[in-house]
Amino acid sequence: MVVVDNLSTGSLANLENAISHGSAFDFFEIDIRDDALAAVVTSRKPEIVFHLAAQISVTSSVKDPVTDADVNIVGTLRLLQAASAAGVRKLLFATSAAIYGEVSESDLPIRESQPRRPVSPYGISKAVVLSYLEATSGQFGLAWSALALANVYGPRQSSDGEAGVVALFADHLRHDEQPTIFGDGEQQRDFLFVGDAVEAFVLAMNHGDGLVLNIGTGHGVSVNELWRELADAARSDLAPIYAPRREGDLQASRLDSTLARSVLGWGATTSLRAGLEQLVEPSAES
Repeated sequence: MVVVDNLSTGSLANLENAISHGSAFDFFEIDIRDDALAAVVTSRKPEIVFHLAAQISVTSSVKDPVTDADVNIVGTLRLLQAASAAGVRKLLFATSAAIYGEVSESDLPIRESQPRRPVSPYGISKAVVLSYLEATSGQFGLAWSALALANVYGPRQSSDGEAGVVALFADHLRHDEQPTIFGDGEQQRDFLFVGDAVEAFVLAMNHGDGLVLNIGTGHGVSVNELWRELADAARSDLAPIYAPRREGDLQASRLDSTLARSVLGWGATTSLRAGLEQLVEPSAES
């Protein structure tokens, strides 16, 4: 197995188990935009590429859309060229619910047939890559599947920078600090445990060619509910602080994964409470 990452948000400590396998695992600290990426891909000639590299912050994409497009669009095109040259059989692309933009309540949960109308540069860049895959897959000569992920969370997720809200909330609990909720907290998200997301990628290795597949629970949870669940799991009585809503944030997003169940035989199996309990420990004082 070969892993390429620039470690901008990750850590080698998260790969200790993989590193322990010695020569069966290779790691390269390379940015997806670097010329060195092509050399690694063409020399190792992987059968399948799992493409999860991205600029993932909606807020950062609004502030700096050029960098967002450079990483998410140009970086992906570089990877596609390298994969094509290496004879890769299939590329699995991690896209996002942000490709659909803001949808009406009547259109929730979102199906893959929903028009893509992203409202942030991040969502736009992810949607543009899908257009490239759909229009030029023949040119690159490799199969692909795109998994539109809900809000993924789980152990070892970094709380640095523009992290997912679950990681940020868990970090505040560990430090006994009040979290900040942007807006009124009633905005809803579809929270997907990382183990369920990984299972979807594994199943897509041999299924779902040429498809965009929604990977989510289909259940909307407000940010306020999320905090209450997480604080309750940690037996904490901390109260959140509220701040103005951030530009580019969606009011509601949850995904219909009927197609993934049909094509991949996949379904989320980890409840929100079970997933959150893996991130926090009850206070010793409780």
